[in-house]
Amino acid sequence: MSIRDDLQSLFDAYAAYRAIDAGACAAMFTPNGELYSPYAPPARGRPAIEALHEIWTQDGGGDKQLTIVHAGSSDNPAWCLATYSEGQFTGDGTSLNILDRQIDGNWLIRICSLNSVEPQTNG
Repeated sequence: MSIRDDLQSLFDAYAAYRAIDAGACAAMFTPNGELYSPYAPPARGRPAIEALHEIWTQDGGGDKQLTIVHAGSSDNPAWCLATYSEGQFTGDGTSLNILDRQIDGNWLIRICSLNSVEPQTNG
């Protein structure tokens, strides 16, 4: 399996977001993971990442989609650029991630930086 396919499998597991499971979302991060977002202050560590996802999913998980655009690795760590789409209220953007391979061979996100794409207006 290519690194892109391997990491896409992790991001496909983000169905936890749609299922409104903030704990499962936080479990996708390393214990000392960091999440940077234009939608909230930085979250450092799983408890803070879980608390942030509690807020983000309180009105329902929506239909979050993440698609890997580019990915690479030097065995460990790996990186990827993904696009995300969360519907009308949150919108679309990109997510730049650094991931660490765990002892069991699975990947977890160490650093995630979300970048919003503002809708373009004509006029």
